[in-house]
Amino acid sequence: MSLELEHDCPTCEDEETFYRAASTTLHLGEKTKWRCPNCSYTFVKINGIDSSAV
Repeated sequence: MSLELEHDCPTCEDEETFYRAASTTLHLGEKTKWRCPNCSYTFVKINGIDSSAV
């Protein structure tokens, strides 16, 4: 998995390059935390499901 991800940042109100802050494997799949370097907004993806889409 890459260390960078292009994603919309709701705080910056623009598409930003997020950086992988942490990653671990759970019984649900891989859990990855992504962080915006400009505002420190973070979101989590678990097995490809994005928590920011809620």
